[in-house]
Amino acid sequence: MSQLFEKIPMDGVKNIIVVASGKGGVGKSTVTALAAVALAKRHYRVGIMDADVTGPSIPKMFGVKERLVSDGDKIIPAKTDKLCIKIVSLNLMLENEDNPVIWRGPLLSSVVMQFWQDTEWGELDYLLIDMPPGTGDIPLSIMQSIPLDGMIIATTPQEVAKLIVSKSVNMAKALNIPLLGTVQNMSYVVCPDCGKKIYLFGGEGVPEEKWTSKSIELPVDLALAGIADRGLIEDVDNSKLEEIVSLFLQ
Repeated sequence: MSQLFEKIPMDGVKNIIVVASGKGGVGKSTVTALAAVALAKRHYRVGIMDADVTGPSIPKMFGVKERLVSDGDKIIPAKTDKLCIKIVSLNLMLENEDNPVIWRGPLLSSVVMQFWQDTEWGELDYLLIDMPPGTGDIPLSIMQSIPLDGMIIATTPQEVAKLIVSKSVNMAKALNIPLLGTVQNMSYVVCPDCGKKIYLFGGEGVPEEKWTSKSIELPVDLALAGIADRGLIEDVDNSKLEEIVSLFLQ
């Protein structure tokens, strides 16, 4: 597909990576959060743009509740307590975090693009964009208008999930977005008695589509779910981060 839209650059932001799947419920936000923590623990300057505006969960996982403010010109991102990860999310603009966002697609896209253009991101090594499900207005606006350096694909080992994820993969290819790696999430559970991997969807994982040359499997992890629920994702054990950071670093 030829380039029809002018990309909107951002001085000071070195690498812009989207985490996408097209499919809801596969753990895009968890993958985004883990990637941000993994990179920040390696002393990279990291920001997250929560583009899943109707179902934002990034602030909850990081325990961030402070409302976004403006300096009169730009939006000032919230920062996490321990790793100073910058976060912009619509949930940080709502009176109550469980208020629904009942807006039509074009308005949602406009808000996401304001997050990109009107935020004082400062100097960042990585800006991660947590994408919403689907291939509609918001993903299209982001892929057409933001100078992306790549996409991480999040999926689960089910054929029905991979069918939907393939749509986002093909969308990225059509818009010339590099595919950096695949995270096959909730792939297995480790037996607490014997340590054996139990593949929840049969076999040793559903045969994976060769979307990318780099691919990792993440297990169902109750401890991780617990710290995310409590807003303590920055406390995740470093051993859980090594594989995911490999998708970003050569």
